[in-house]
Amino acid sequence: MKILMLVGSLRAGSWTGELVATVPGLLPEGVRAEVYAGLGDLPHYDQDLDGDAAPASVLAFREALGGADALVVATPEYNGSIPGVLKNAIDWASRPRGAAPIDGLPAAVLSVSPSPRGAQWAREDLVKVLRVAGAQPLDDALGVATVHETVVDGAITDADVEAALRLLVGRLVDAGRERVAA
Repeated sequence: MKILMLVGSLRAGSWTGELVATVPGLLPEGVRAEVYAGLGDLPHYDQDLDGDAAPASVLAFREALGGADALVVATPEYNGSIPGVLKNAIDWASRPRGAAPIDGLPAAVLSVSPSPRGAQWAREDLVKVLRVAGAQPLDDALGVATVHETVVDGAITDADVEAALRLLVGRLVDAGRERVAA
């Protein structure tokens, strides 16, 4: 089973990326996860560019999605919502309607923020956008507040956050396996 992980922050060393980097260590044997590193290479969604002659970066992204059994989608909060790069990627993933590579993919949603709210608005927006795009976000999205204190040097320092992430990842693996078996 393969999980594709999308990180909504392009910044090197981002808190979002640091949290996502802990996910592979929580996976059972036989399940692998990888971060899709090309979100910043996608052009702004433009239906005139879509179709058989879509840019190579779009085709590569769609191929990666097509090879995934589940998604982890993680976002920081920019001005009260999700970053444009993440929304743009979801727009590309949602096409063509009815045969989009994101259709039916179970998705675990994570949001991170140095604030005590854990990027709540971005998390809510991301769940909505993924659902409209055709993905199947899990019910229990996880917001990580004060992330700068929670993920330190690549490790989760808060036992409650680690337990919640482990539970969410376990549910994602179960949903991905059910999708594969169907």
